[in-house]
Amino acid sequence: MNKISLKDSVRLTTKNGIHFLLDDTGKKTRNKPWLGDVFSFLYDRIMEKSVFPKKFNASIEEHYKILGKLFEKVSDKTILEFATGSGDAVRFLKNSNVYTGVDISTGLLRIAKKKFDLHRFTRYELYNADACETPFRANTFDLAICNLSLNFFPSADRFISEVSRILQPKGIFYCCVPVPERKPPKATIHGKLYTLDELNELFANKDFRFEPFPYENGALLYFKATMKTKEDRK
Repeated sequence: MNKISLKDSVRLTTKNGIHFLLDDTGKKTRNKPWLGDVFSFLYDRIMEKSVFPKKFNASIEEHYKILGKLFEKVSDKTILEFATGSGDAVRFLKNSNVYTGVDISTGLLRIAKKKFDLHRFTRYELYNADACETPFRANTFDLAICNLSLNFFPSADRFISEVSRILQPKGIFYCCVPVPERKPPKATIHGKLYTLDELNELFANKDFRFEPFPYENGALLYFKATMKTKEDRK
């Protein structure tokens, strides 16, 4: 397991390899996942058979090919993934990295744990936690990832503030998210969609350098946002 630093105020309990946050009364903090935990076993099939072809008009094979290119040379980095889901980061991350994942779905985290074990990740931890309020200390991670989930967060501004908080100086945030200008006309994509220009502005307001990648895959936009140094801000 990795030894990621937690905020001093955080209290945890661990069950079956998943960490749960405790509230002031010592009870588990409750989160409501968009897909009930009882249906978590259907998540991968829903993404492959419905969401990618019907909602995104995109190829799931191309998606993971793109992510594989982006992370091809990333190794031995301390990484936080927001909204781990069912653990498909094993499809594009090397197991030499120190991985931490957060998600509000216990069911998906259980599936993710099996995948990380199967792919021989030896330095990883999984937390049942809100992406907008993680339990980690500031300036902890080299990289952060959010794959197909930013549109579900209630406040993009609050989320980006959390990304900024947990990253080390010059840290990089990688993201893939559907954008409205690429959305198929008749497709319904849940959550709040932000245009490329809106995303650029949101990250610029938090002192990130926003850089979209030139990949095309249906409704999906791939980008990175790098934290500016004090010199960059002058």
